[in-house]
Amino acid sequence: MGCTKLPQIIDFHTHIFPDAIAGKSIASLEEKAGIKAATDGTLQGLLESMDRSGVDLSVILPVVTKPSQFDRINSFAAEVNAKYGDRVLSFGGIHPDCEEYKNKLDAIKAMGLKGIKIHPDYQGVMIDDVRYMNIVEYADSLGLIILTHAGIDIGLPETVHCPPDRMRKVLDAVKPKKMVLAHTGGWKQWDAVYEYLAGEDVYLDTSFTFDYISREQFLKILDKHAPDKVLFATDSPWSCAAKGIQAIRTLPVSEEVKKAILWENAARLLEL
Repeated sequence: MGCTKLPQIIDFHTHIFPDAIAGKSIASLEEKAGIKAATDGTLQGLLESMDRSGVDLSVILPVVTKPSQFDRINSFAAEVNAKYGDRVLSFGGIHPDCEEYKNKLDAIKAMGLKGIKIHPDYQGVMIDDVRYMNIVEYADSLGLIILTHAGIDIGLPETVHCPPDRMRKVLDAVKPKKMVLAHTGGWKQWDAVYEYLAGEDVYLDTSFTFDYISREQFLKILDKHAPDKVLFATDSPWSCAAKGIQAIRTLPVSEEVKKAILWENAARLLEL
């Protein structure tokens, strides 16, 4: 990456849109979710928010909502990395209905993208469907990081396509080495996260968590889960990085654990 030192804060879960569609996309998502975005959804807006909050590196997670978007979204991710790779790292994306999924994942690997994002709610497929099982297994064999939305989606609350019990089936069947579950394992399903996922060999990112979970519940999960498997994340533009950093820094845990969550775990997983 050309860095002379490792970044001290890594945000493992952010989103951007091309400038031409950012305004329309953010407005639509705000209406569906009933919340206001913290940035304008552009890459420049993300970089400015990073400067304000002290985030050194952000991971961008594109979502492929239909197979026809695969080439365009992944090409855009590669272009972002080529131009801004010292500040952001974009993953790739894949849809479970993509034909020749192995070739698609090979292409993502060849582009130099370090991982993929899947979103069972936006893609309308249960996480333990064989299509996701195949994608997770092959992506893992390529050494790619696999990050999935987990739990309720605030904009699509009716059907939860990645609840903790069904995510556990994937972990037990595939045993991926680099699986990351967003929203501390399952947004607003944290009792089930504690029962089915805490303590398992899987990463949990803290995106869109701290405004909705009690400190006691978060600490309960953290006490059961390995602290080297927790990643600071915001879900920008939907959450404020500065507030999330403060939430981590004020936890009643050791400075070593805070440092691990804020950057060391992510740096190791990203092989920086």
